[in-house]
Amino acid sequence: MAVFTEVSNEEAQSFIEPLQLGQLVSLRGIGAGIENTNYFVSTDAGEWVLTIFERLTFEQLPFYLRLMQHLALRGIPVPQPCADAKGEILFSLKGKPAAVVNKLRGGHQLAPDERHCAQVGAMLARMHLEGADFPMEQPNLRGLAWWEQTIPQVLPFLDTSRSTLLEHELAFQRQLASSAAYRELPRGPVHADLFRDNVMFDGLPGHETLTAFFDFYFAGVDTWLFDLAVCLNDWCIDLSNGALEINRAQAFVSAYESVRPLRPTEHRLLPALMRAGALRFWVSRLWDFHLPREAAMLKPHDPTHFERVLRARIDHPWHALAA
Repeated sequence: MAVFTEVSNEEAQSFIEPLQLGQLVSLRGIGAGIENTNYFVSTDAGEWVLTIFERLTFEQLPFYLRLMQHLALRGIPVPQPCADAKGEILFSLKGKPAAVVNKLRGGHQLAPDERHCAQVGAMLARMHLEGADFPMEQPNLRGLAWWEQTIPQVLPFLDTSRSTLLEHELAFQRQLASSAAYRELPRGPVHADLFRDNVMFDGLPGHETLTAFFDFYFAGVDTWLFDLAVCLNDWCIDLSNGALEINRAQAFVSAYESVRPLRPTEHRLLPALMRAGALRFWVSRLWDFHLPREAAMLKPHDPTHFERVLRARIDHPWHALAA
């Protein structure tokens, strides 16, 4: 659990007063995430999530918060930022950017089946279409430019096999990004981090319904196919070895295409984008593992997981049309 910035009850009460969220009942640090400080805020009027942003800046954050607001108003189940009387949704707490969003109901489904994957796939496509006219622009800050900057910093910590894999994959992704086919891919705002623990379901076992997409703080404008690939690399794999579970993957893509059919170029480039998704998270986990920041409670994710996923995507490329 990561709590980089400690907040007292008194500080939290003072912070939420302009938002008219009621009187504070309890404040509890959230045991997930390694990028931001998060607290559950319970008041006599309801429950909320307070986020203090540790890496993102005041200049970057309006994109994320306004995107969430835009999607919530379009009926996508995402946390909606709380505004003050002037309509502001980004504030300062202890000298850092901060925001409060409503807490959505449900819990994680960490062992998804085809039905869960289908619900996420269909909602992901809806999110892409509803976000297509979002007017703000911001690149995916963990895209190719960040890989090129970060990989040299982690290479000294790796053995020859891993460093060679990283460098070869970076070269492959550079070539892909410069291709005409890649530049034709449809794009718009993407979540870029829609793992199992960033989605919630509610309902009786076997009858769960998707209730929330959350944690949009890696969002940016990128190809929609990259977003789909990131999801497939988490929702549709055997976590023990990174191998793709074909039935879940097909359910996910079929449901996505029931809302937004993929173009032929997207089908052709899906295996390469699945490699890109695996590389992105392997690099970030290597960075957090070998170059960690101080936090009151912080346990970096195991970087070898996404090394296995990347190797599996290279060795066994998957085309949805072939399933």
